[in-house]
Amino acid sequence: MKQILLILGLLSVLLCSCTTNERKQVKQQNEVGMEKKNLGSLLALYPKPMTVIGAEVEGKVNWLVVGHTGIIGHDRILVSMSKQHYTNRGIKKSKKLSINLVNRSMLPKADYVGSVSGASVDKSKVFAFHFGENGTPVIDESPLTMECDVEDIYETDGFDNFICSVVNTYASPEVLGADGKLDYTRLKPVLFEFPTYSYLATGEVIGKCLNLDEKTGMCAKLPMASDGIVRLSKIEVYPEYLEEYMKYATEVGEVSLRTEPGVLTMYAVAEKENPCMITILETYASQAAYQSHITSKHFQKYKQGTLHMVKNLVLSDQQPLNPANQINNFIQ
Repeated sequence: MKQILLILGLLSVLLCSCTTNERKQVKQQNEVGMEKKNLGSLLALYPKPMTVIGAEVEGKVNWLVVGHTGIIGHDRILVSMSKQHYTNRGIKKSKKLSINLVNRSMLPKADYVGSVSGASVDKSKVFAFHFGENGTPVIDESPLTMECDVEDIYETDGFDNFICSVVNTYASPEVLGADGKLDYTRLKPVLFEFPTYSYLATGEVIGKCLNLDEKTGMCAKLPMASDGIVRLSKIEVYPEYLEEYMKYATEVGEVSLRTEPGVLTMYAVAEKENPCMITILETYASQAAYQSHITSKHFQKYKQGTLHMVKNLVLSDQQPLNPANQINNFIQ
């Protein structure tokens, strides 16, 4: 009996030892594999859309820039505002507000209404506006405005959080697509990034959600290196081949932008008076990126397929006057 107990004790020690060693190995693997730095309990869900909130306070229209907005489900919006804001008292009384998205042209005014208090400065005339159908002030130059009813107010430490339902949405015609729906590549709302208090631009379309396998999205692009290339390719096409050439040029441009990180711009235009005269603006992140491009399968298909179609070709490298200006070229 003593021998049996001794054997069971040894087995238990061995099993615990194996389990401990396995845990140590897993822990070591996790520590080696994870290179991320723990930043603590930092709220890092930025950037957020820049908005100007409109409301009436004590009989006067007031505007406040707000960068803390969110979506609750498919039918509610959360607008989070510091309790110290003058605008809050008007919203609490009327239970109404407007949310006006900010584009680049109205950004200076939006920045201003966020820097002064309505308690001491009359901000009612900063924006041209009208009252919407729900009775809230709507900024005329905002490309997209939502009139909202406040359904509930959830208070947290130092903040009034207004939970709103959307009553009316107004959109400028220029931000609607051919189907009459919002096109955010036209809208281009300004984004706000809290940690550095910076305004950001919206990026390019990189793919269709839940549909990426059907059509390749835009790949991430490399930064322009010191040996990057900016070039104008000037092409004269024989008239009888123009339509066929256009198909080749469209295909190689789209595939290059979608799949090559080093192809930053490939924008082709034809002269209105003479469509056989084509100019392509091409920018490549580096010499290596260009070499990779011209040896690619899709470029070689274009090159070999159009040799007999091209009457004249001039490659003219360019020097940017302001290298800080970057062209955002993308395919939807």
